[in-house]
Amino acid sequence: MMMKKLCLLNCFGFCSVLLAVLVSSKYHGNPANDLVDIINRNRTAAKLSRLSDSAGLGCIALQFANFCKGNCTSNNTVNCNPSSDNFTEVFAPDCGVELPTFDTITGHIVACQPEYLEPTEAFSRALIPDKKTLSLLWNKSHTEVGVGMVGVHKGPFLWCVLFSSGKTNSTFVLENHGLGIKQKRGCFSGSSVECSRAHSNGAFWNNVAIVMIFFIISSKICSISFTVM
Repeated sequence: MMMKKLCLLNCFGFCSVLLAVLVSSKYHGNPANDLVDIINRNRTAAKLSRLSDSAGLGCIALQFANFCKGNCTSNNTVNCNPSSDNFTEVFAPDCGVELPTFDTITGHIVACQPEYLEPTEAFSRALIPDKKTLSLLWNKSHTEVGVGMVGVHKGPFLWCVLFSSGKTNSTFVLENHGLGIKQKRGCFSGSSVECSRAHSNGAFWNNVAIVMIFFIISSKICSISFTVM
């Protein structure tokens, strides 16, 4: 009887853990927002002002990343330079940014890696690998920031950070009360929309596999115990 109760508890535990894995995979949030937070913490540590998280600028950064996704080199650098027309005639309209509110972009960082990196690692390994990019991050003329990120099917993962000297809340304004576009892939900062295929689901399936193995082993132990009894 005791063994039967233990097996039932194991089954209940399996269901609980699997549910937790499923929930965590569904509500993984928006790592682009996490990157903005890391950027601002780095600036304040250097006694610089925080940057406003602009959804319009973030959406344009996502379009930038998408535009460059075929230009990740073998040494994990991005060789891609969209023209100014790309920003005003393609990126901004695709995001629903009101063109009269498009302002000066004071700098950008684009990076790629073979796979998705968590925000802290993406910041240190991909986006800010040297003093040159760090000095760009610390530029005092920046007032706004936007981060876009997207993964390529069977390819690299790209991040793009855009900086602007625009006036907070009046530049890069999104139409439809700030809804912007409903992205089909990737994600951008300043948005409450959770990432859609922003990174690989490999970690999720690894967790499911571990839970399934645990359940199978527990089931076999229970089966053997009941046979002996």
